[in-house]
Amino acid sequence: MVTNLRIRIFAIGSLLVDLFMDIKNFTSALSQIAEEKGIPAEKVIETIEMAIAAAYKKDYGKKGQIIKAKFDTKTGDVKFWQVKQVLTEDMIYSDAELLEMKAQADEDEAKLHRPEEELGDKEGKIRFNPEKHIMLAEAKKINPKIKVGEDLEASLEAQGDYGRIAAQTAKQVVLQRIREAEREVVFSEFKSKEGEIISGIVQRIEGRTVFFDIGKTLGILSQEEQVPREFYRTGQRLKVYIIKVEETSRGPVVFLSRAYPKIISKLFELEVPEVSSGAVAIKSVAREPGSRSKIAVASNVEGVDPIGSMVGQRGTRVTAVINELGGEKIDIIEWSEDPEAYIAHAMSPAKVVEVKVMPKNKALVLVPEDQLSLAIGKDGQNVRLAAKLTGWKIDVRSFERAEEERQAAEKAKEEKPKKEVKKEVKKKKSAKKSEARNPKSETNPNDQSSKSKTV
Repeated sequence: MVTNLRIRIFAIGSLLVDLFMDIKNFTSALSQIAEEKGIPAEKVIETIEMAIAAAYKKDYGKKGQIIKAKFDTKTGDVKFWQVKQVLTEDMIYSDAELLEMKAQADEDEAKLHRPEEELGDKEGKIRFNPEKHIMLAEAKKINPKIKVGEDLEASLEAQGDYGRIAAQTAKQVVLQRIREAEREVVFSEFKSKEGEIISGIVQRIEGRTVFFDIGKTLGILSQEEQVPREFYRTGQRLKVYIIKVEETSRGPVVFLSRAYPKIISKLFELEVPEVSSGAVAIKSVAREPGSRSKIAVASNVEGVDPIGSMVGQRGTRVTAVINELGGEKIDIIEWSEDPEAYIAHAMSPAKVVEVKVMPKNKALVLVPEDQLSLAIGKDGQNVRLAAKLTGWKIDVRSFERAEEERQAAEKAKEEKPKKEVKKEVKKKKSAKKSEARNPKSETNPNDQSSKSKTV
């Protein structure tokens, strides 16, 4: 298809070289290019008109002229005209002002060499150029209704040998503009698909980066967005998640992911009609790519089983998603507004005896002794995913051990008063013994002899 497209673009140039004699073939090739590339035919025609006008100006125009061209796709005729801006005396520099500017050239050399459009920036004036400007009085003679600031268009004579130069120029410009327009189309198309999944084919692998053919462009799957221990081979078709689309100097770049958690919910949308219709809602997803995921679902329609809808008959729906993810395990649990019930569901497949909600978004989960290792999971994976899914900090303990600790605490609490009473009795006995060993002498403060004895 790409080769045929290049042939058609070359055909446009060849037809232009022949002075657009074969207008039927020209428009046919133009339409096919526009259709295959998704580019409006008007843009390509506009490009050709600009190229022809530039070629005309190069051979027959003068410096500073503004020349435009109009190409009739039905007849193949080309019309040219020159555009001049209508000015008044107060909008241009006078001769005296120009002489003064030349006199100051030694002090400000930049003023001499600045473009003529920039010379009037400070005073709001411009340097008059007869090739692109015209005074109001002269313009009135041509068009009495013309106003200041408007453009006056004057027809130009079409030359007999402009076609080859224009065609060669147009062919190059068409190629460039088609690439630019194609980039705009690709960018806008994939920008609107951000957050969606698409099917792509592995085209090539460079180092640890995988390039996917996703239609009109290539998508990039970096190492960070790949699933651990997942291998890719050329020609392999996989579903990928579009993270973002960026515009660069080389065109739009589409960044893909296979590890993003939301790819699971998007895959279920494809497999489960209840999810795409809104009858079943996916509330939360927690994922460790390539190993295990947990997904919380809820029903928006009475009578619809959310977990049954996700699993499908004989597990066909969830199996399709698991196969797409390379065998990654998926736990589907029922979402609940009650935090205790939600956390208990999230600990699946372990059986939970009790959930205690504590301050600071913490929760204590009690499970039977034989379910403790299952609740924690390998390397703590199960409880870690449950915490991600629910948003709670979860502490898992054995119910039996927690009960023993509770009973021990209660027993200690009961024994505490007895110990305090014994301690108080012991303290009083110690005080009495101390008084018996060191009796205090009773003295009269008014007795002087007693005072002297004490001294």
